[in-house]
Parts: sequence; C-alpha cells; structure tokens
Amino acid sequence: MRTTRILPIATGIVAAILLAGCNADSDTATADAAARHFGDIGFAPCSLTGPAGGKPTEAQCGTFEVPEDPAAPEGRMIALNIAWLPANEGNSAGTGDPVFFIAGGPGQAATEHAATVERTLEDVGKKRDIILVDQRGTGRSNPLDCRDANGAPMPLDPADVPDLEQMVEFARRCAQGLEGRADPRFYTTTDAVRDLDAVRAALGVEQVNLLGVSYGTRVAQQYAATYPQHTRTVVLDGVAPNSLVVGGEFARTLEDALALQSAQCHELPACRERFPTDMRAQLRTVMASLEAAPVEVDYRDSRTGELRHDTVTADAVGSLAFMFSYVPQTAALLPLMIDEAAHGRYAPLMSLVQMSGEQMQGQMTRGMQWSVLCAEDAGRYEPGPEAADTIIGGEMAEAFFAPCSVWPHGDAPQGFHQPFVSELPVLLLSGELDPVTPPRYGEQVVANLPNGRHLVLQGQGHNVSATGCMPKLLGQFIENADADALDTGCLDALRYVPPFVHFNGWAP
Repeated sequence: MRTTRILPIATGIVAAILLAGCNADSDTATADAAARHFGDIGFAPCSLTGPAGGKPTEAQCGTFEVPEDPAAPEGRMIALNIAWLPANEGNSAGTGDPVFFIAGGPGQAATEHAATVERTLEDVGKKRDIILVDQRGTGRSNPLDCRDANGAPMPLDPADVPDLEQMVEFARRCAQGLEGRADPRFYTTTDAVRDLDAVRAALGVEQVNLLGVSYGTRVAQQYAATYPQHTRTVVLDGVAPNSLVVGGEFARTLEDALALQSAQCHELPACRERFPTDMRAQLRTVMASLEAAPVEVDYRDSRTGELRHDTVTADAVGSLAFMFSYVPQTAALLPLMIDEAAHGRYAPLMSLVQMSGEQMQGQMTRGMQWSVLCAEDAGRYEPGPEAADTIIGGEMAEAFFAPCSVWPHGDAPQGFHQPFVSELPVLLLSGELDPVTPPRYGEQVVANLPNGRHLVLQGQGHNVSATGCMPKLLGQFIENADADALDTGCLDALRYVPPFVHFNGWAP
C-alpha cells in the first residue's frame, strides 16, 4: 500500500466536475437495423442528455431483467436500465475488460452521468467499453420514487426544511405509493452487487474494472470482495469504508472541511485582511441569529433574475454551507456569503439557497436511499456528544435515519461491514477538503490493500476523478493494473481555489 499527497505549487483555480449534476433522458432508436448485441443483451442507439442541455452523449441503451426477490425467481422482475459507451478502438463489443461505472448517493442513477463519465474515462474508452447500470431503485431501473395513491409525484419543497415528524409521515406515504410496484426490502447494496454480476455474465465477459464514486465505492468494495475472480481493477473516488455509518459523521467531517477552508483563507494576505474572523465562528453567529429570528428578504431568482420574497432560516444557511463545501469553486464563495449575512445582507445568500435547492431536486431517489440506509446504516448509528458542538449538530443524521421507523427494509448480511481486504490493484482518490469522505477514510481502507495506492489531491473537494490529469492517470492504471507505476507529477499543477474577497472574484 502507498499514499501519495499531491502538493499544489501555487494558489489559483482548477476546473472540477461534480459527479452529481445532471439528469438524463434516453431517446432510443427503434430501427432494427441499428440494434446491436453485447453478449446476451440487446442494445439500440440512444442519446443521454442532461436538463441543462448541451451536446448529448451518444450511447447504446438496453435492459436486462433480474428477479426483485432473489429467493423468488418466478416473482416480480426488474428491468435494469443499462447504457453502453462502446470503445473507440476495436470492431466488436467486449474489446478488453469493460469498465463498470457505479454512481453515488445512495440514490443516483449511473446513466444520468454519462457525459461526465465519458469525459472522465476518455482515455479508458479508447480501448474499453464503458457500462453504466442504473442501480435497482434509481433512474429507469424500477425507481423507488415517491408517488401518491393516484401515481402523481410527491416532491418535497426545496425551500422547506421538514421536521422529523413530517419526514416520517412523508416516508410512510411514499412506501404506501410503492405498493404493487416494488418491495423496498430488496433494494440494498447486496442486491445491487448481485445485479452487477448478473449483467457481467450476460455481457459474456469474465472480468470487469470498477469505478465507484462516493456511495458507489461501497458497492465497488462489496462487489470486489464477493466476486474477486471477476474483478480486474478497482478505482474508489471519495472513499466510504465498509464500517462507515453513511450520514452519521457528516457533522464532524463538514466541521473539519470548513476548518481547513478557513485556514487556507488565512494563509492568503488578501483573504486574511478581508475576512479576519474565523469562518466557522462567523457562520455560527449567523445561524444563531437566524435561529432566534428568521429574516424575510427580497432577492433575485438566480436563474431568471426575477424578484422573489422568502424567509432565510438557520437550517437553510447550514445546508448551503454543507452543499457548497463539496466543490472548491463553490466553497470559495462561502466566506463572502457568510460575511455578507453577518452584516445583515442576506439577499445574495438567499439567491444561492434557492439555486442549490432547485438543482438538488431530482438528484436522489429517496426511496432507494432509505432502503440502503435503513438496512445498512441506521441500526448502527449512535449519536455522539461531539456533534452538539458542530455547526450542523446531530440534526442532519437524525433526519437521515428518521424514515427508517416506517420504511420497509432488509438487513445487511453477516460480514458486510468488515474491512475490504484484497490483493487486487486498487487506486483510491480523495480530495483534501472533502466534507463527506475525507482523506482519513481512504487511509483506513488502503491499509488493507497491499496493491493499493491512495492519492490525496490537496485543495480539492468531493470526487476528483475528473480533475486535472486524473483522466489520463485512470487510463494508465486501468490499462496496466499497477497503481505504484503511476507518475503523478502532473497533479502538481493543481491549484487551490482562493476565496472570493468581493463579488468580482478573488483579486484585490
């Protein structure tokens, strides 16, 4: 095992891509002449596009049926939605060992990130096919989306922060809406791992390369441990150890990330002069003030520019700090937004709250998320006294697990939470400023991987496989299956993203 810290050589900015930002629509061609087969699965041309538009990702789309309940193969079947990005080189499907991309969440659909995956795996895709399987319960794989008795969607208002009782009641109604179309007990990580191997077998390939991001790293570890003979290489981006209670440590990990961001600011003369107060202390002051008296504010809609009126709450500010900490470019806005709010100017902050809330709508399939969390994490969560002294406290974890009191769920199998121990080639990636899967998680996992290597990209946030020259390094790793042989010097060109000192940017 080996850990490499990538040191920036100066302060600046580097483009980053968040692996959680686009929903995909699939328009599948119906012409029989265009149909192709990969193993036993039939595919037809399709275009995968996001809600923001842009150039669609051309792919081949198909479905593969698996039993919902593995113990009842004659019962209800689930049609797994699959996208295949064919290799640029080679004349037939299955050239080399394909790459399976595994999305995060839990609750995200792999096919909804086709454009990002194609860019991230540009070098890999020259020789290898890329396979995206919507995990059961997400995307178009029998999604556990919340609908009422009439089949109408049951959205939660992004501007509203429900209390625990409201969240439990919402989950109860969501479960009732699934009756007759899904049994939430069979939508766990273990079920998803079984599905992935069924897809592998149907494609007719002996081994696959795994790329898991965020929660997807749990799926990848479980697959590699269960089917090591069918696993060639593993990439874990934003590492979640098997022992982690997903959602249980968010208060602590966010606190640590904000501390690093504040320390970074105070190393820069212009930032230190503009924001002399520790960002966390100022954020606590703002949230305490809003907790005592929420503020009504007029602000501009971030998308349309129209004037809107709403109420700024402490929960909204805390949620914004959490979401913006995922990516360096948005984290760079936090000191300025918090300082503006501390001086009674809430309009810019409220515009960002509204924008982030709308962008998050539809990003996660709530029912599938609860099926995973309730089966694998909720029963192990123990509130710690240290959370009370953090910015978001223990309320977020309580909200995460509250639906489990009414949500039908299965159980994790014995040994599920044991460390991932393997001789396989594994490349682990972490961002220094990651507020949910900090580098210490990667350190914990790589300790049991003699052929693993952990790269920590300083100044970066959550999910870094698309950052800088990482796509080229991924291509080299998956080609050669040797993490230690990677020359990571190209990552030295990465820069910290300096905080904005005014609304025109970071320059004085």
